[in-house]
Amino acid sequence: MEINNPRGILLMALGMALFAVADTIAKVLLEHYPPAQVVFLRQLGLFFGVNFIMFYNLKWVGKSQNLTKQLLRGLSATGSAVIFLFGLRTIPIADATAIAFVAPLFVIIFSYFILKEPIGIRRWLAVVIGFSGTLIIIRPGFEVINLGHLFIIIAALLFALRQIISRLLAATDDPVTTAFFTAYTSVFIFLLFQPWVWTPITNTNHIFLFFIYAACAGTAEFLVIKSLQIAHAVVVSPLQYTLLIWVTIFGFVIWGIFPDFWTFIGAGVIIATGLYSLHRERLKNRVEDNFS
Repeated sequence: MEINNPRGILLMALGMALFAVADTIAKVLLEHYPPAQVVFLRQLGLFFGVNFIMFYNLKWVGKSQNLTKQLLRGLSATGSAVIFLFGLRTIPIADATAIAFVAPLFVIIFSYFILKEPIGIRRWLAVVIGFSGTLIIIRPGFEVINLGHLFIIIAALLFALRQIISRLLAATDDPVTTAFFTAYTSVFIFLLFQPWVWTPITNTNHIFLFFIYAACAGTAEFLVIKSLQIAHAVVVSPLQYTLLIWVTIFGFVIWGIFPDFWTFIGAGVIIATGLYSLHRERLKNRVEDNFS
């Protein structure tokens, strides 16, 4: 496929804006419904999206050469999504998003231990500094640590595991196949819990919000997948940090909550180390290309 970085940048930026809308709606819905129900209806958006693509292209995409890895990725995605919402219930959306940006640092750790990739001292230092940014946001010892902070960190860890598995699958499975297994795995798991958690949706405004929530999340998922298909990852990945801008704006407009000084400092540290890691990744790829 021909590389088109400008289009990839546009798709990634739009995907992040839609994810911000989805996360904001999720926080509103969490005031009335349990996280397992909210995530279930979100994943239905991806589920119907995958099935629409199969129907439109008249092509079955549910065949994988790595079924175990696909199911494990689906479990990781499922756990990450619901645990993130548990955290989102109790802390501001901008704080949750900023803490979640430690996921790329977890990716570095997993790359070393799972993919056996060599990690230099500079990238290890970036990991340490990045996690210090998380501590700046949480400020343990100065304020009572909200359990929501821990939930967001666990969600970021599972999201990073999902990314590592995606790398392992990239060589053999189409991205749509990966989306298929993620959708079907998550919907099946959450469907099992609905008899115990389901809260009837009688408010027509909530029905509308759930529809928009699932549509935004499902569309954003495909936009990000497509962006990474047609553009270089090191070019479009930094656009993921625009998510923090959107959720900060939405958080202020809807709840009147604006991140404090230390949250901005901590988020800046995390984002800076993430961008530095992407820079090191680009340099490593350039060296490998020169010797290939």
